[in-house]
Amino acid sequence: MNTAYHPGSLAVQAREGVQDLAAHVGRSITDGIRPVAAAFLEAQPMLMIGAADHEGRVWSSLLTGAPGFARAVGPHTVSVAADLPGGTPDGAPVGTLALDPRTRRRMRLNGTARRGGRGFTIEAEQVFSNCPKYLQKREWYGSEPAGPETGAARHGEALTSGQRRLIGAADTFFVSTAAPDGVDTSHRGGNPGFVRVDAPRELSWRDYPGNAMFLTLGNLESDGRAGLLFLDWETGLTLQLSGVAHTEYGPGGRVTRFHVERTTETPSASPLRWSPPEYSPSHPPTP
Repeated sequence: MNTAYHPGSLAVQAREGVQDLAAHVGRSITDGIRPVAAAFLEAQPMLMIGAADHEGRVWSSLLTGAPGFARAVGPHTVSVAADLPGGTPDGAPVGTLALDPRTRRRMRLNGTARRGGRGFTIEAEQVFSNCPKYLQKREWYGSEPAGPETGAARHGEALTSGQRRLIGAADTFFVSTAAPDGVDTSHRGGNPGFVRVDAPRELSWRDYPGNAMFLTLGNLESDGRAGLLFLDWETGLTLQLSGVAHTEYGPGGRVTRFHVERTTETPSASPLRWSPPEYSPSHPPTP
């Protein structure tokens, strides 16, 4: 992976007529970790990470720890004191997203992950920040100690009624996508109801105007594999979905449709507890 857009992103940019804006925004992508980015990363208690497992399925996962558990150890290397998500091969491409709901700031770092003594490292290949658009503001209440249900994952191939309710009430989710040159993890936000559960194995959402990079939609142009991560911010439950997605383009805007192939629900997966959201003023009305 390098700092240039790959053909999938370029195709979407051309379709939407935003090549000039995308070229301007793309100059913010670097392969190095600047001091301000390193300081931001080290202050975060959570990191979203996307990767393909040994079967090639893409998953989006949550890693947590005391601030500093993820930190830059050089201009191109991040050290993470946590395990790589289960099933992730050593040396796999990964896409990470560091997000701070307290300040509505986020940073993406994509590269190659390798296991080490205290966790794993990532050799950075793309590093860039995103605007606060569509981010909800939340206060961090603190962390709960690990309980007996932590890690008791429930696996399936279709959404349960409880999972459908969680998704229908969600104001945020994370999406990881793959392409021949790497993996990317991004954020999606909106008013509750912005993600539709169309069937037990089908989701859809409108793609809101963003930074014109079209990294997620560009990946889906060439490789439909995707992983979604939903959080219960108050209880720490995580819901991970792995499947395939595509985007439909029409006069009413862009709609992404996701087909569920695998589900993993983990109660109390995160020890972090967050306040109810202060919604972003950028959200379009939810139909």
